[in-house]
Amino acid sequence: MTTARLDGTEPVMRMSCYRVVLAEGTHNDLVQYLNRDLLVSMWPVLRTLISRDIRDVWESAFTELAPKTRAAT
Repeated sequence: MTTARLDGTEPVMRMSCYRVVLAEGTHNDLVQYLNRDLLVSMWPVLRTLISRDIRDVWESAFTELAPKTRAAT
């Protein structure tokens, strides 16, 4: 994930934009708009705003996003 243009936006707007990109974005959108550190820091709340299918895919692909109890197993 690269530095995103959304880094400087207000937290609520950034959360909303990340939710849309995760749910509807193309591969290029993910690369362009998502920032790894921001995604990890927002994930505990963001994961409650996206569908279970999307959440499961991301948490399976990136162990740092998985809930701590699941990441340890």
